[in-house]
Parts: sequence; structure tokens; C-alpha cells
Amino acid sequence: MEYRQQAPTASAAVKPRLIIHGGAGNITPATLLPEAYSQYREALLTVVSKTDTYMRTPHHAKATSNQTFPTALETATFAVTLLEDNALFNSGHGAVFTRDGINELEASVMVTRGLAKRGVGVMGLRRVRNPILLARAILERGDDDLRPPPLPQSMHPAQTAKQGIQQEARRDTDAARGVDVPSAQGHTLLHGETAETLAHMYGLAMVEPDYFFTQKRWDEHVRGMERDRRGGGGGGGVAATWSRDEYLPQGTCGAVALDADGVICCATSTGGLTNKLTGRIGDTPMLGAGFWAEEWTEPGDPTITATGRRRSARDQLQQYQALTRPGPAVVLSQALGGLIADCLPTPFLYSPVSPRSHLTTTRSVAVSGTGNGDSFLRTAAVRTVGSIARFAGLPSADALTQVTGPSGELQRSAGNRWGRTGEGEGGMIGIESVIVRDAEGTVVETRSNILQDYNCGGMFRAWIDDDGSAFARVWRQDYGVDSNAKSGKPDDPRCWVSGKTT
Repeated sequence: MEYRQQAPTASAAVKPRLIIHGGAGNITPATLLPEAYSQYREALLTVVSKTDTYMRTPHHAKATSNQTFPTALETATFAVTLLEDNALFNSGHGAVFTRDGINELEASVMVTRGLAKRGVGVMGLRRVRNPILLARAILERGDDDLRPPPLPQSMHPAQTAKQGIQQEARRDTDAARGVDVPSAQGHTLLHGETAETLAHMYGLAMVEPDYFFTQKRWDEHVRGMERDRRGGGGGGGVAATWSRDEYLPQGTCGAVALDADGVICCATSTGGLTNKLTGRIGDTPMLGAGFWAEEWTEPGDPTITATGRRRSARDQLQQYQALTRPGPAVVLSQALGGLIADCLPTPFLYSPVSPRSHLTTTRSVAVSGTGNGDSFLRTAAVRTVGSIARFAGLPSADALTQVTGPSGELQRSAGNRWGRTGEGEGGMIGIESVIVRDAEGTVVETRSNILQDYNCGGMFRAWIDDDGSAFARVWRQDYGVDSNAKSGKPDDPRCWVSGKTT
């Protein structure tokens, strides 16, 4: 045995992470031809690379030399804004049409901690250029909107008169707009005219409805309605919203980002189902159905790796020796330590002082879903992922696959209609973060994991890996238009920052 003083371990910082998606559904090599594949791949790589650059670029701080970087909320909504502005994706400028030929948009955003409302959804939007920015603005103002009113105080008569004039002016303005909207108040979900009134108040970009028109989406709308008419309107209008032979968007676009403070944000935006009923509300703005983010603390240090494999006793021994704080310790020789580690279920490391063995683990996860929103609503799909991870103690990657992977909860919810109506089809992206602290609150380990799975033909997605490389995928194994796509090799994000698509 060797007795030695352990070296100090600095508090670990959380490494920012990023993943985006652009929809899921009946996306197969037969429904997505090589030219279209190339366009989607380039767009995904451009968006994820621009967002990665934004995430790693510090804000300019005038009063201090300390650099601050974009928050997870800023990063995720930045990415979704780029997706909303790209006509390839079913959100913003590329939104699908209702049966009546109208664009009605939805968006949502949620953080694991740090803001009072945590999550916000907006829906029924027809004039807000970037719905995700409205959801973000409502979330950011939530702390003020939820603040209790001050205790009554006596005011000078002149102050009382001035306050009355201001209130009357506000009422006149609201009357001209048609609704009385002093703020978002404590609300989490807002619809239509009220939501758009807030967008005006916040100074967000407003557009005429024809801004959302694209010929591609209109042609999809017309073909779907013609199929529905040929079928005599049978099948509840399914022929207008889903096709076995064509990819009709029924998903969303979204992003999930982890920042250096350990906060994760999911942001999601959509035009909904192709040829949905006007006024239909999907899963995208609904907390727990189309998006979710939460954080919780568990006793101990879970012994699950990011791939779902339980760490061996030897693995735990090596990790513990590397991460424990300074203090006298008895460390076994390599041979003896290996022999005992093979026999014991936990790390064998004796320390005269034991408080550092009392660990707590803070886990956080955020997920954005895409696919058939009605199925996501029926199963509370994304919240179910968080519940499995939290209450069953599973890695979030395993929990996500149980819900949205092949033969998962979403697919089973379609019953015998699976593969015939679009029901149950979808996918999810997310990020899990794990922070382990000792009894004194010192961080001894951080780790994070990119989450992604789907049960249908394909899912448009892109992410930045641990080494800073960019990946874009549509299927589980893509065979694309260049060597990198075909071989599965990563891309350098710097090559895509200038943007190759519009």
C-alpha cells in the first residue's frame, strides 16, 4: 500500500452543448430525393454551425472585463429563429397551410431553472414573423408579471391623477386593438389576438400573412386536398394530412442548448400538420406534450454511463481517485486494487475523513419533440421522458427511446393505425446534464449527453459533438451527396458559418 496526499481538484465547468431538429415523419430515400437531401443537409449544418459560433462568442461587457456568453435560452432561440427564416422547415416562413389555406403558427420555450414561468407556449399566430421570439419574450418577462403587487401606500393627489390618466390611456389603446392586455400576467399559454397584441407591445417584427406563403407548401396543400376529395372525404381527412408516398410535414423545428451555468433550454416552433383544421392546436405549445425541461437532485452518484452501461467497480475506483477532493487517503497498489475492485461492487478507497463520500447529483434534461402532435398530446410524450428518467432512475437517453424509439410508447399509441394515418410517428432531441457534488457542495464531476431517437422514416437533425465537430443526419445511416455524408464523417462548423443556403 502507498499512503499519499491527494492533489486538489478544481471545480468543473459545464461544457455548452447544442442539437437542433427540422422535423420528422415519412422521410425516406424514396420521398426525399438526393437534391432535396443535399438542401436539407446544408441548411442543418449551416444553422447548427452559426449557432455554435454564436454560443461561443462572448457578449461585449463595457463595465467589466469579465466575459459573458449567451445563455441556453438565447442560444436555443437563436437557432430556431434561423430555422423559422428558412423556407425548408415547417415553421415561420416555411409553415404549412390549414385546410382553409391559412398559416397558423405555434411556438414554445422552456428552461430547467432560472425563470419563474419556466415554460411558455403561444399559438394561433398569423402575423408574428418569428413566433419563437414571442415565446421567449413572455418567458423573460415572467418574473415581473408574476411579482406580487406592492402594499398600498398613500399617494399625493397629483400622483393619483397622473396614474389615472395613464391607466385611461392604456385602456384606450387596448380598446383600439380589440383586447385588454396589460401584460402576459401569470399565464403560460396564450392564443391568437392576445398573443399578437403582446408581440406588438414587445416591439417584435410583425408581417402580413402573405409573408408565410411559399409555393412548395401551397402545392403540398393543394395535392393533399385533392387526395382528400378523391377519397370522398373518408378517413376523417387523413388523406389531406399524411401520405404513404409523399413526405407531408407534420412536425416542427427545434433546438436544445446547454450553457456553462448548467441550464438547459428547449425551443420549438411549427406551422402544425399539413391541412390541419383552422384553429387546431398541436403539441408544440403544450408543456409536457411537445416540449419539457426540468432539474432535480438525487442522493449519491448514479453509476450509469452516458451509453447506459453500468460502471464497473474498477471504473468507479479510477473515477473516484481522480475526482475526490484533497485529503489523506490510502490508495491500493495497481495489482491489489484491481484484485479487490473485481470482488467489490463499489470503489475501494479508504479515507480517514468521510464527508466527501456523501455525494449528491443534480440531473437536468430538456427535450423538443417533432412528429404527429396529436399522438404527442395523447401520451404526454415529452414529459413522460422526464418522468421515466427521474422516477425510474434511468439515463435520459434510455427514457427517450422508450417513448419515441421504434416500438416505443408513441408508436404503440397508434394501435392498428400505425403506418396508415401518420399517427404515432415522431422523434425527439434533447440534452441531459449531470453535476455531482460532495457534502460541501464542491463539484467533483460534470457530464452531459446529446439525446436523439425517432420511430418513423427519418428525422432532420444536426448537433455539435464533444470534439466540436458538426454532424447532420436524416436517417440512422445516411448515404448522401458527398464523402462526409456517405461515410458518416463530421464536418468543421467553420466551413458552414458563412451559410450556403437561403
